[in-house]
Amino acid sequence: MKILLLGTGKTGSLVAQVALERGHEVQTLRSGENPQASAITKNKLTHYDLVIDFTTPNCVVENIRACVDAGKNMVVGTTGWYSEMPEIRKLVEERGTGLLYGSNFSIGVNLFFDLVKAAAPTMKREYFPQIYERHHAQKKDAPSGTAATMQSILQAESGTEVEITSLREGDVVGMHELVLDSPNDTIYLCHDAKSRRGFAEGAVRGAEWLAGKTGIFEFKDIWREL
Repeated sequence: MKILLLGTGKTGSLVAQVALERGHEVQTLRSGENPQASAITKNKLTHYDLVIDFTTPNCVVENIRACVDAGKNMVVGTTGWYSEMPEIRKLVEERGTGLLYGSNFSIGVNLFFDLVKAAAPTMKREYFPQIYERHHAQKKDAPSGTAATMQSILQAESGTEVEITSLREGDVVGMHELVLDSPNDTIYLCHDAKSRRGFAEGAVRGAEWLAGKTGIFEFKDIWREL
């Protein structure tokens, strides 16, 4: 495919590398070159099969609107925009495009989500839950999208509010931990990313899966099909 990659940060750069390794053509566009999505016009987007976004929460929604309006399928790895989901879902359906999003495109993290769901019943048996997430100091959104997904899984399964503690320090790739504490024992579930390559590989493989599809999809629901 001919892919336009929006965002050239730490993860975006790896997405470009992985896409090239898997035989795709890639052009990148830095956020500074695309204020208010002004650089991704319908004319420019005609040259690409698909767009991948790893930008920031403050510009991703405008990027999505521009790409979907132009009829382009899109993979969105940026988080912090899900409050706009009803509008985006309607736009995707109206334009007949495909959009794949996820709080985390790592296969390991999505397996971790299954473990979190499996642990949720303990909350009805006197286990108190707490989510901790730790990321590099440059990460702009808090809590992370992954921690928010963990929270929504637990709350949907138990009906109980779950608190998230966020830490930003150093160059931590991403660590997420669920602690379930009871008077008798404590359970720890942890995912600690060693590198960002797992996120990049998931995003590119997700883009390959999305080719020719219409509708809005979440990565945690489709990763087993990759």
